[in-house]
Amino acid sequence: MATTLVLYFSASGTTKRMAQTIANLTGADLHEIKAQYPYTQADLDWHDPQSRTSIEQHEHQGHVACVNDFPALDQYDTIIIGHPIWWGIPPRLIANAIDQLPLDGKTLATFVTSGGSGYQRS
Repeated sequence: MATTLVLYFSASGTTKRMAQTIANLTGADLHEIKAQYPYTQADLDWHDPQSRTSIEQHEHQGHVACVNDFPALDQYDTIIIGHPIWWGIPPRLIANAIDQLPLDGKTLATFVTSGGSGYQRS
């Protein structure tokens, strides 16, 4: 059994591919963080200020519900969390996922994918 878990959210497949690579290289287990209400292509249109993601990312206290189907974390020492960067920060459902997870005592690492934003605010 692996002692490392890679948790990731991916809307387009880019972060998923990176998560799979990391899991393969480290021998980690892999689990996808899923939005309770999956994103459509229209939701992801960052050019549209009325798209779902545009609205969500600009709600500073907003949380987006995720599916609570996480594996039991007591068997893992290290948790690696991966996500894209949207509007310079993680998607809002990442905060919700982190809030649900018992991460005390775990070694945490992160990775991100981005088309141009830096990692500073993530």
